[in-house]
Amino acid sequence: MSEYGAYERLKVDWAADGVLRIVISEPRRLNAVDMTGHRELAEIWRDVDRDPAVRSVLIRGEGTAFSAGGDLSMIEEMMGDHATRMRIFAEARDIVYNVINCAKPVVSAIQGPAVGAGLAVALLADVSVAGRTAKIIDGHTRLGVAAGDHAAIVWPLLCGLAKAKYHLLLCEPVTGEQAERMGLVSLCVDDGEVHETALDVAVRLARGSAEAIRLTKYALNNWLRLAGPSFDASLAMEFLGFTGPDVAEGVRAVREKRPPSFPAGM
Repeated sequence: MSEYGAYERLKVDWAADGVLRIVISEPRRLNAVDMTGHRELAEIWRDVDRDPAVRSVLIRGEGTAFSAGGDLSMIEEMMGDHATRMRIFAEARDIVYNVINCAKPVVSAIQGPAVGAGLAVALLADVSVAGRTAKIIDGHTRLGVAAGDHAAIVWPLLCGLAKAKYHLLLCEPVTGEQAERMGLVSLCVDDGEVHETALDVAVRLARGSAEAIRLTKYALNNWLRLAGPSFDASLAMEFLGFTGPDVAEGVRAVREKRPPSFPAGM
C-alpha cells in the first residue's frame, strides 16, 4: 500500500481480493472535506487507475456519515484569496472528471449525510448503495453559490430535469429511499446493510472480466462526457459566486445555524 501512504484524509486498504477500499476520514466533523481532503479526493483516482492490483473500488465515509461537505474554513479562504479559489476550482473539476475517467469500477456506500465534494464522488460512482435514512443534499444555493461540483453533469441524467431543478434550486434533502425511487442511486438497503451490500457489489465487479467492465464503463460514461460543457459552465458560475456578497451571508447563516437572508436579486 506504499503508493497510498501519503494520503492524510483518506484511509486506504484492501477490503477483499482486488477491492481497494477508500474511507473519507474526518469523523470528528462527519467527514467534512478540508483543503487536504479536497486535494486528495481529486488525486486518488489517478493512483487507482494506474494500479494493476485494483480491480474495483469501494468508497465510504468513516463511521455513520459519508461526508458533511466542504469545510467552512476552506470556503472562507476561497472567498478571500484568488489563488486559493483557482486551485480549488481545478481540484473540483478533477474530482468529477477523474472519477468518470477512472477505468476501474467504483462502488459508493452512502450512509448518513452526503454533501458537497463527497456527494460528487458518491453519485458519480458506477454503482451507488444508499442506506434508507441517508441524507443526500446539494447545499450550494443555500450557501449562496450556483450548484456546481457534480450537479449539472449527473443529476438531470439520473433523475430527470424536473426533479434535478426541484432539489438543486431548493436544496431539498433526499433520503436514500427517495433517491432509489428517483433513480439518483442504484440501490437502497437498510442502514445496517449498506457497507456489506456495497462490498458484495465491489467483490462481484472485481471477479468479472476487467476488460469488459472497463470498456462498458467507458462507453456508458460518454453520456456524462456529453454533459461536460454544462458541468464546466456550472463550475465556473459556482466559483464566480465565491467572489460575491451572497456567499458571505450563506457562511454566516451556517455558522449561526439559521436560515440565510439574501438580498433581492437583479
